[in-house]
Amino acid sequence: MADQLALDEVVEFTSGLIRIDTANRGGGDCRERPAAEYAAERLAGAGLEPLLLERAPGRTNVVARIAGTDPSADALLVHGHLDVVPAEAADWRVHPFSGEVRDGVVWGRGAVDMKNMDAMILAVIRSWARQGVRPRRDLVIAFTADEEASAEDGSGFLTDRHPELFEGCTEGVGESGAFTFHDGSGREIYPIGAGERGTAWLTLSARGRAGHGSKVNRENAVTRLAAAVTRIGEHRWPPRLTPTVRAALDALAALYGIDAGTTDVDTLLEKLGPAARLVEATVRNSANPTMLDAGYKVNVVPGEAVAHVDGRFLTGTEEEFAATLDQLTGPDVRWEFAHREVALQAPVDAPLFARMRAAVQEFAPEGHVVPYCMSGGTDAKQFSRLGITGYGFSPLKLPAGLDHQALFHGVDERVPVTALHFGVRVLDRFLRTA
Repeated sequence: MADQLALDEVVEFTSGLIRIDTANRGGGDCRERPAAEYAAERLAGAGLEPLLLERAPGRTNVVARIAGTDPSADALLVHGHLDVVPAEAADWRVHPFSGEVRDGVVWGRGAVDMKNMDAMILAVIRSWARQGVRPRRDLVIAFTADEEASAEDGSGFLTDRHPELFEGCTEGVGESGAFTFHDGSGREIYPIGAGERGTAWLTLSARGRAGHGSKVNRENAVTRLAAAVTRIGEHRWPPRLTPTVRAALDALAALYGIDAGTTDVDTLLEKLGPAARLVEATVRNSANPTMLDAGYKVNVVPGEAVAHVDGRFLTGTEEEFAATLDQLTGPDVRWEFAHREVALQAPVDAPLFARMRAAVQEFAPEGHVVPYCMSGGTDAKQFSRLGITGYGFSPLKLPAGLDHQALFHGVDERVPVTALHFGVRVLDRFLRTA
């Protein structure tokens, strides 16, 4: 079991990593190297030989391998990203890059996404070094850059340019899974990630006839674009259940004594109550308009208008997604993928999932473990190019009233010290036998 020093170090490392500002503003505007050096130094202190790898200066990744006791076993990838989304200090109760520990809580950007998991990994590995523990299978540890943007400088770069570092890896665990979800009735649910919707970030452009703002203009690019954006934003996508989402719905229905086989999806979600939040974003595709750009002066009709849409699609629905966008945008608006990544799903009847379940239940016997599909995406998408099946497993035991999902990219991001201690214990238990 993880020792007391591991419990102390996970708090120290979470706070220390938060204090290193790795805000990723996109377009290459980020510098992960100080955080990478911080992680590498602590891996080296555990007797490992970490590699620091960059595609662009300052966009640093860290990779290290721990030899397992069974050389015939496939390797397991354990990964976390070092970058975070930006934070506006004026909006926070505590400075987002202070890493302050106050009243048993660690505050700051990255406390849940995902410097906490980075710190757990470091704490567990260092505890093993002190105790002389080796895992059953080889572990490849990867701390990546650029996950909060395109991943081109992070996991994309690693899989394209350094695939040999992941030799033998068949499965991987990363962010967003095994956290406490409180359903409001006293139940504690622990969703483990076994799928992700695909990423489809879109650029829409409408062309029209430029002219004076006081004249009649039936070819107004802004009007054409606004109409298309409205159609997209108001579109109701039909349910499309993947095996992972179906398994999640079945598990939740069983927990609440609902017959899922005779209930349509939307009615089932209503019956699940607050627990529907775990699945409602993944029973269908989505497309949310997020940015608009048009014009340069109020009395000038511009010749072009541009919008950006965050689209997400489920496994097996990409062609349907594209055809629907064609219909919604219409003949006057063009669209293209600005960034596209695959949808993922992982088997929930695999031995690795069972081991994750067992590790959670050992330290949270009152909890109910269910599979779920992530509405967004992680580095598991890029690692899937190497044939690595990815799961979301970043264990945290959270108190009622602390909304884990709302803290992702939110204001006042924070994590209780007790949650970090739980995470270290569960991760230690899982990785020893994974």
